[in-house]
Amino acid sequence: MSNEKNVLVLGGTVFLSQTIAEHAVKRGHRVTVASRGASGEPPEGAEFVKIDRSTGEGLDALRGRRFDAVFDVARIPALVGPVLDALAEATAHWSFISTISVYKHFDKMSDELHDPTAPDSADPALEAYGASKVACENLVRERLGDKAFITRPGLIVGPGDRNDRLGYWPLRFAEGGEVLAPGPRERPVQWIDVDDYAAFLLDAADTGESGTVDAIGQQKAFGAFVDEVGDALVEHGVIKETPEVTWVPQEFLLEQGVNPWSGPDSLGMWVPTPDYDGFQTRPTDPAVAAGFKASPLSDTVKRWWDANAEAPQLKAGLTRQKEGEVLAAWHGRPVGEGLADLDAQRPFAVPQAETPAYDG
Repeated sequence: MSNEKNVLVLGGTVFLSQTIAEHAVKRGHRVTVASRGASGEPPEGAEFVKIDRSTGEGLDALRGRRFDAVFDVARIPALVGPVLDALAEATAHWSFISTISVYKHFDKMSDELHDPTAPDSADPALEAYGASKVACENLVRERLGDKAFITRPGLIVGPGDRNDRLGYWPLRFAEGGEVLAPGPRERPVQWIDVDDYAAFLLDAADTGESGTVDAIGQQKAFGAFVDEVGDALVEHGVIKETPEVTWVPQEFLLEQGVNPWSGPDSLGMWVPTPDYDGFQTRPTDPAVAAGFKASPLSDTVKRWWDANAEAPQLKAGLTRQKEGEVLAAWHGRPVGEGLADLDAQRPFAVPQAETPAYDG
């Protein structure tokens, strides 16, 4: 008996939604990608349908069609309600990708949620991100009931990440020289590999999983994370040995203008402790019970590297000039000392670019 399913991915042209569509095609499903078509190309083998979720008639191309599984990454409630109106009754399983930003407290482990925005809110402000996702979740639960599977990812990493939070580290190690890292080594860090996440969501659709779970891997100490990135690059033949890592207290980094998390002058994946300790220690057991399987970090790093190997280049992060200034200040040496040697061995370009905020 064929396991082929009729799958709809709302979006399907950027990062997670594109990866879901790619995995679904590889599994032999009939895949429809529906979006405005403004952010990229759908994967080969998928049908593209142009829609506009902001208008009623913009969904006409999907009306009357039936799907075994729908995957939606939307964050604006006003764009979720109309799609549910058009497709909820004609869909067997609905997977909504939410975020751990729905939780009100990041400094401690807490399941208290933000108050939701209005169900018809169209507010795109990042300040409303968590509250908007709560409202989206509520809409999906109300309309789909036990046909809905809602997952709350934390940091999603891997090929296609437009913020390069993970990517900062393998590229920085490949450049060599003294590497700046955010102490203490014991700070927690969590992530979910985009390929693992896509596989999890498709498996959950196959088994009819329902309910709400955090989608996140087991936490790891930042020091162990950095060590494993270096080891993966050695195993993969990218570098011969891991460079020297200098761990600098977060207070000093903040004083020197180093930014957490992502974007210009940032150290990828770092968030200050204890302010974000709860953000980096979400439970992974519920996702594992629902079928989630996490790849070793070494596999994630190798996949990221292979996807970028032709022209490794960061879209954002800490520039080598800024890093050199911070290290010089930490060691009490003249600014610029040692940078000439690093320039001589640096094989890759690291442009500085504005990037969107957290998109997990």
